[in-house]
Amino acid sequence: MSTARLQSYGPFQFPDRAGLTVPQFERAQRLGLIPGPDLPGDRWSAAVFDDAVARVDAIREAVGEMPDVGATRAEEHLATRFHLTVHPGTAAELGRRGHLPVVGSHKGHDLYCGLALERGMDRRTVARASAAGQLHTRDAAAAILGIREADFAHLVRAGLLSHADTARSHWKDLVLLYRQGDLDRLARRRSIDWDAVRNTPKGHRSPLAALPGAKKSPA
Repeated sequence: MSTARLQSYGPFQFPDRAGLTVPQFERAQRLGLIPGPDLPGDRWSAAVFDDAVARVDAIREAVGEMPDVGATRAEEHLATRFHLTVHPGTAAELGRRGHLPVVGSHKGHDLYCGLALERGMDRRTVARASAAGQLHTRDAAAAILGIREADFAHLVRAGLLSHADTARSHWKDLVLLYRQGDLDRLARRRSIDWDAVRNTPKGHRSPLAALPGAKKSPA
C-alpha cells in the first residue's frame, strides 16, 4: 500500500493505494462501505480515501477475498470447499433458491457473489442444489423418466416440461438442457399414468398424445 497522498484517486489508484484488490473495492462500494466517486471524472477525493484507509482492516473483513465469478468457477469452489461432487447447474439452482446472488454479468454470463461462495451456505444446502440443479440433455432426460423420445416431445408440447439452460455441442449446435428437479417433479405427477406410458411399445401412439397443448401467452 502506497502512502504518498494524492489530491484525488481514480478507480485503480484507490484500491491499489488502500491495499485492496479491485474486486474487493467494487464489493465495498456495493455494500456501502466505500461511497461512490465524489469528484468529476469518476474520481474520489483525498478525504474519502483517507476515511477508507482508516477502516481498511474492517473493510477487508467485511468484503472477503473471493471475487465474483461465473458458474463454472463457483461450482469448482463449492466442490473444494465442501468436498462434494457439484454438478453443472448448481450455481443457478442456488441462485434460484436465494442462496447465491447474481451480482453482475460478463460476456452474457451471470456472475455470482464471491462473498456468498466464501462464507454463505452449508454442505447440505449445496448438496441439495447440486442434486436438483443437475442438467441433462434431452435424450438423457427421457432416459431418466424411462420414456421414449416421442413421449418426451408430448410433455414439452403440453408445457409440462421446458429446458432450464442451453449449451453448445462440439459442432456448435444448440443443446437444450433439462433440470433434474423438474424431472423429479414431473415424475411425481399423478395425473399421468407413467406405467402406461413406459409400457407403450415403440411405434405405438403415446398416451401423452392426448395432452392439450401449452397455452400461449397473450401478445
